[in-house]
Amino acid sequence: MTSSSTDSADTVLVTGGSGFLAGRVIAQALTEGYRVRTTVRSLDREPQVRRDLQAMGVTAGDALTFVEADLTRDDGWTDAVAGCRYVLHVASPFPGGVPEHEDELIAPAREGTLRVLRAARDARVRRVVVTSSFAAIGYGHSDTDRAFTEEDWTDTTAPIAPYIKSKAVAERAAWEFVEREGDGLELAVVNPTGIFGPVVGADYSSSIGMISQLFTGAMTGTPRLYFAVVDVRDAADLHLRAMTDPKAAGERFIAAAGDAVSLHEIALAIRDRLGDAAHAVPATELPDDVVRAAARNTPALQGVLPNLGVIRHVSNEKARTVLNWQPRSAADTVAATAESLLGLGLLPS
Repeated sequence: MTSSSTDSADTVLVTGGSGFLAGRVIAQALTEGYRVRTTVRSLDREPQVRRDLQAMGVTAGDALTFVEADLTRDDGWTDAVAGCRYVLHVASPFPGGVPEHEDELIAPAREGTLRVLRAARDARVRRVVVTSSFAAIGYGHSDTDRAFTEEDWTDTTAPIAPYIKSKAVAERAAWEFVEREGDGLELAVVNPTGIFGPVVGADYSSSIGMISQLFTGAMTGTPRLYFAVVDVRDAADLHLRAMTDPKAAGERFIAAAGDAVSLHEIALAIRDRLGDAAHAVPATELPDDVVRAAARNTPALQGVLPNLGVIRHVSNEKARTVLNWQPRSAADTVAATAESLLGLGLLPS
């Protein structure tokens, strides 16, 4: 996409503007010539959002405006969507810990998504792109060697974590709303895997904390954990493609650099790129029995036990072929993540 194809009158609403992914989405939309409005829970966040954009090489100026709105309340959403051609609903509640009851996560995720969709419909927005997650696709299933695609849905009747269930329930609700009450509103959904990539400050996605932990020197090796990754810049690019491409209406798109990779492969990619700066990053993979034994005395390890050795294969073919999306490799993505953390002094000394 290029700015030459953009109508300068088009305004895009990006929800949750202070978030790691939302910041990159805003940066790309501005670069492509759109006017951007973004929601924040408090207008006190505006200076930081602008500083982050500046660190990405984007001076927003008056092409970016802010509206105070919270996904848990109706206030502000009418103003937020007014005059917008597109809405990119990136904001999402994320748990600070395990909730006492799953509804503490599921209800806000579902109702927040519906709140944005209702406001968009009433404002005659052309298309909404909802940021869902691979969590809505690849969980609650028996082990399988086949790759998960956009045709798959997480089984919410299976014993899964509340956050994972909340993503599946919220996305289902979005599709049902547009089908039953959308009144012509178009919907596209992006389902990112683990989001990594360059950070511009200390406020970044929770998955990136995993990279920082590799540098602590506390681990003699890496557990056998596997997951797919995507660079935050590529995830933002996919959102913009899904926003404007006619073929994206009514479709979901997995955002992944490629198939699942192991934490061991990630560690080796970082060691290869950063050299001596990554001397504390473990170069070996731990047998499962060693991890289980260590978990008895290390509560932080207990959460990884159900996923030891589990590989959820994933396909990004649809995004590549339908939207001509061309993501960076997983190795380049995690190396860029570590380099940015190092450059900002955010890695353990």
